[in-house]
Amino acid sequence: MIEKYSIRTDLALEQKERFEADHVEVQGVVLEEDYDKEREIKITTVRIETENGARIMRKPVGTYITIEAPDMAVPDNDYHKEVAQVAEKYLKQIFPFGEKECSVLVAGLGNRKVTPDALGPYVVDNLKITRHVIKEYGKYAMGEENINAVSAVAPGVMGQTGMETLEILQGIVRETKPDVLVVIDALAARNSKRLNRTIQISDTGIYPGSGVGNHRNAITEETMGIPVIAIGVPTVVDAATIVNDTMENLIAALESSDTLRGVGVVMQGYNAAEKYELVKELISPHLNGLFVTPKDIDDTLKRISYTVSEALNHLFFQRTCS
Repeated sequence: MIEKYSIRTDLALEQKERFEADHVEVQGVVLEEDYDKEREIKITTVRIETENGARIMRKPVGTYITIEAPDMAVPDNDYHKEVAQVAEKYLKQIFPFGEKECSVLVAGLGNRKVTPDALGPYVVDNLKITRHVIKEYGKYAMGEENINAVSAVAPGVMGQTGMETLEILQGIVRETKPDVLVVIDALAARNSKRLNRTIQISDTGIYPGSGVGNHRNAITEETMGIPVIAIGVPTVVDAATIVNDTMENLIAALESSDTLRGVGVVMQGYNAAEKYELVKELISPHLNGLFVTPKDIDDTLKRISYTVSEALNHLFFQRTCS
């Protein structure tokens, strides 16, 4: 059943939680948790260390850092600055820093015209681009002792360009020769509570569209020839997931009722995988491919994209690469 049961999520943390809920221990996967009490931010690091762990988790070997900030969707500038500081701190842990300046290419993936998918382009809009200035006038023109050459692109989606994002980025990397590629994309979550409240950082690259079943070519170190750091924020959740969570609440309510307790016991006999598959069958075909996003996604995504860009701006202006 584990092999067949596949939830719609891009978060490594949620994949790990699925096995923990079924009391299944995944060999080769390590989970570490940290909690910032002052800022009420939870940081979970999932390290996939073996190929066996990667096969079961359905994610490449590498490090996945999840920052959960419950108030990230709230228009509080001070709180967003704190989230940006935390994101910068953990980006430092997986970024290939060293003793010299380097060239960084940032790719904002997604469709600018579809708001839940516009995180990448929005982040690129707020970045401090320096490569052209450094090439023309030298790094001291920026007024900083250590400055990295930052360039950025929002390549759009295949429906707009007729090209795979991978093809576009490979061409840019071949011509501009950056040392590191940072890709930013909107993600899909399993838990609606994590929508617009979570940032995932990984050193494994990205598989665009995988969370919503729209698989595109992978953007990884193997395909690009340089280290690839991925940053994502979940902005959508599968409709089947919402119905499934509602059914779980219904079962809990039935179990507390003297007259309907028997119905709840029958439903409780299904495991998580069977419940999810049952829900998918019940809502198909009309809602089976539906993904849901919060109604205030327009304003929320603009704030979050600025938070992510601020973390990157501070990172690039204060650190050097290897």
